[in-house]
Amino acid sequence: MPMNTFLTRIPVAHRGLHDETMPENSIPAFRAAAEAGYAIETDVHFTKDGQLAVFHDDDLVRMTGDPRTVESCTMSELKALKLKNSNETIPTFAEFLQAANGAPLLIEIKNMKVKGEVIAKALSEALEGYKGEYAIQSFNPFYAHAYKKLHPEILCGVLASAKMSSKGDTLGWRIKAHFLSRLKFNFITKPDFVSYNHVGLPVPAVTRFKGAKLAWTIRSAEEEHEARKYVDNIIFENYRAKI
Repeated sequence: MPMNTFLTRIPVAHRGLHDETMPENSIPAFRAAAEAGYAIETDVHFTKDGQLAVFHDDDLVRMTGDPRTVESCTMSELKALKLKNSNETIPTFAEFLQAANGAPLLIEIKNMKVKGEVIAKALSEALEGYKGEYAIQSFNPFYAHAYKKLHPEILCGVLASAKMSSKGDTLGWRIKAHFLSRLKFNFITKPDFVSYNHVGLPVPAVTRFKGAKLAWTIRSAEEEHEARKYVDNIIFENYRAKI
């Protein structure tokens, strides 16, 4: 892959440039990141009525106090909620793109009960005409792979961590987590880049990887200094990375 991509050059603001006055994944946080010259990382879910919502967690508790999940709500139901300590609402993907205003985007597809081809097609249609660069990533390597099949020209990558979530804590999940943490699906999905949890670095699988390497989530200049020994770029929050 070309190493002059924004993925290797421009620090990526995690869920926008959020702080105590601007919630994560909110329109003000996205605008602030774009105006500061950063690339923007965000997350997309399907809603119950098949729309793309910009939100990180599977459930709404942490950011809105509502016990439901994103996928169990319609977009209008989500719009009735307020993001933590603010009057901001959960953005639609279209609202996010408007706020980003051509800034480079790193879009994470959240894991859902839909096939990769379905979410890839919806994202592709939503991104048609966007004026800036963008890349796609997911913890589900087959989601990123599905988007790559639709758009070979777009950089698509995988997210991973040395310690994957114990989601479900079943034998099947533990086996899958083992393979994901060691990038074992790469020989099938052939990602262009890897975004790896900085806490686990260095790891042999990342060291051997030939594409671009990013570290998440960096929360201080000291963490950035250490992570950059092993990666090309960072996904950051809670401080201002140097551009």
